[in-house]
Amino acid sequence: MASKSASSGKEKLVDEEQEVLQAVVLADSWNRRFRPLTTKKPRCLLPICNAPLLDWTFESLALASVQEVFVVCRSHSEQIIDVIKASKWSKPGSGMKIVPIMTAKETYSAGDAMRDIYTRGLVTGDFILVMGDLVSNINLDEVVRVHKARRKVNKDVIMTMVVKEAAVEHRTRSRGDSAVFVLDSETSECLHYEPAFAYPKKRLAKIPREVLASHKEVEIRYDLLDCSIDICSVEVPSLFQDNFDYLDMRRDFVHGVLTSDLLMKNIHVHVEKDGYAARVQDTRSYESISKDILSRWTFPLVPDDNYPGGGIYEYTRGNVYITKDNASVIDRTAKIGRNTLIGASTQIGENVEIKASVIGPNCTIGPGSIIENSYIFANTTIGAGCQITRSIVGSGVEIKDSSVVERGSLIGDKVVIGPGAKLKPFDRLSVPWAAGASGDDDDDDEDEASDIEDAEKDQDSVDKSTLGPDSNAIVWVDKPPEDDDLDSPENYLNQRFMRIGDDVPDVPHSDTESEVSGTEGDSSDEDDYDTHTDAGSVSGRSDLSLSHPILSEGGLMADKEFRSEVAQSLERAFAEGHSVDNAAVELKTLRMASNVPLVRVKEAVISGIVDQIPLVEEGGAVQRKEVTGTIARWGQLINKIGGIDPVETISLLQRHCASSPRMSLFGQILAALYQMDIVEEDDIRAWHVLPTSQGSDLQPGELKTNVGKTWIVGAHMIHQLDEQESDEDESEDEEEANTNTRKASTGEDDEDEDEEESE
Repeated sequence: MASKSASSGKEKLVDEEQEVLQAVVLADSWNRRFRPLTTKKPRCLLPICNAPLLDWTFESLALASVQEVFVVCRSHSEQIIDVIKASKWSKPGSGMKIVPIMTAKETYSAGDAMRDIYTRGLVTGDFILVMGDLVSNINLDEVVRVHKARRKVNKDVIMTMVVKEAAVEHRTRSRGDSAVFVLDSETSECLHYEPAFAYPKKRLAKIPREVLASHKEVEIRYDLLDCSIDICSVEVPSLFQDNFDYLDMRRDFVHGVLTSDLLMKNIHVHVEKDGYAARVQDTRSYESISKDILSRWTFPLVPDDNYPGGGIYEYTRGNVYITKDNASVIDRTAKIGRNTLIGASTQIGENVEIKASVIGPNCTIGPGSIIENSYIFANTTIGAGCQITRSIVGSGVEIKDSSVVERGSLIGDKVVIGPGAKLKPFDRLSVPWAAGASGDDDDDDEDEASDIEDAEKDQDSVDKSTLGPDSNAIVWVDKPPEDDDLDSPENYLNQRFMRIGDDVPDVPHSDTESEVSGTEGDSSDEDDYDTHTDAGSVSGRSDLSLSHPILSEGGLMADKEFRSEVAQSLERAFAEGHSVDNAAVELKTLRMASNVPLVRVKEAVISGIVDQIPLVEEGGAVQRKEVTGTIARWGQLINKIGGIDPVETISLLQRHCASSPRMSLFGQILAALYQMDIVEEDDIRAWHVLPTSQGSDLQPGELKTNVGKTWIVGAHMIHQLDEQESDEDESEDEEEANTNTRKASTGEDDEDEDEEESE
């Protein structure tokens, strides 16, 4: 008997070692946030930094050591299958097997897709579930291991959700589709999940009383970015089969499991500290993630290394990427700014300016055109003297001479506008259905055809004179639907918070100070509580208030007491020479124990670091050395505590300096943060244009005056950066001219030698 038992144990060990790590990719988005760019192709095939989104997702899974991937697709499934066949993952030795699964036309939600997965019996063990618009460099091996270990102890653990810490106004976090998480402090079990939209405003997070009563310590988190990466047990698809009202993964499934008295299942949350993960779930996050890739937050997934697109890019100073193979032709008078990527075989004319943009392959940019913070897909032609600002332009588009594309515009494939077109902000253009129809994927085109037909019906009310005389486009009229569902993130006003270039000045934001109530139904409690854990975040806000209340009632530590605790923690770290990592751990622990917003910790850390800088009477180089030394030693602590937001960092630094004896050091500290790559040039510019950076939220007085002075210091720094960039361009031109002169001189010498030899 003993021998038999040992044998079975050995077989079990072998089975575990040979278990294949599977992943399921849901390729459909089941929303219309990218229309009209997605009328002829699925979102997962839109290019980001010139590589299809789906390829970025595959690279992310490869980093996680996934061996088998099922791609579940409904809309435009033939296109997806063709892309998979042509990708490197279909070649022998790729290390990852990809199997496309075509679902039925009736698959209208993630829940329907999960039911199809169950019916087909695709997964055989614990698996990773992601969406087809994921960009991530997280190594999920450890998360999978911990999930399996939990399952051995408790078979009712069915899922682990992977999230990232992120401030409310962090550029990568969706403004219109977020959530409140209530977690057990010890086990990270998710006790309550509640969706939160930007509109309508959310004032109450209704937490069941039994959640608070049955757990000693809970964390109420609104500082988490949901990556939509789930480690699932094999029984998860069957739960969808048993509950046909489960449609959305979070709002229906997670919420349903946590509130069910019958299922008795557990869901945990893994808060990722180090890696990068985000979904391209709307046009605003498309812009943000593009910038993150160019700024190398996604390393090693960057254009010059592990690039999913197959091409080779050269990385140069200022996060500029120029293709190596099929080299582009760039006129020597053109100015290529920071955070820019130029695709293969693209031609850029004289005096063109391109800043913080992505230009696709085989594009032509005419002389004198200016492109800022925009994304141009492949095979597009832009004429002379055009201006394109913070917009997305599809493939095969022609924008003729002297046309202006204002912020937030989406231009679908094969559209022609101009010459002299003047698009209004947030215009959406496409070709008519008949002009864009290819005859393929007829079954998949019904929704897309319906959308374009609805747009075509509105053309009588549209002034097309702004599109130019040669235009073939129709304009998608921006209007709320008759049956607008305010309980969905797709409601009309909420979608405005998710579109590129829209600061939404005329729509009320979610309340800065929300309320949390421990109730079973409607609350009669009126105790204010900040469910928006980082509601004091200032990046991109026009209503900055650093006097965010932290109340001692309701279990929250008083602001004064908390500041004292942080100050003592920092003093110990400074005096005893702790490592930055150890200091960060202590501050995170203090924050969890105090249950305060992350921005409060960040504010205290910045204040502590600034006050640590000695004031030197002689100033000058000696003072700069003190500033540089302190920032080099402790500056990274600002980001180590979580919720990286450089614009917020600058804003908090400005307010502290403006109210302290170290106001004169603001410029030197900002320069040191820039040199240490804690903030970047784009972050400084983004901070400088905020109304709050000039004290718009302050009453007249000394503080507002000092804030104005620091703003002027920032303006001088930006001017210096501009001059530096201009000098670099001039030096490059001079070097090129000298090279040409040397070549010419060498040619003349060769001719003289030839003449002497002939004589």
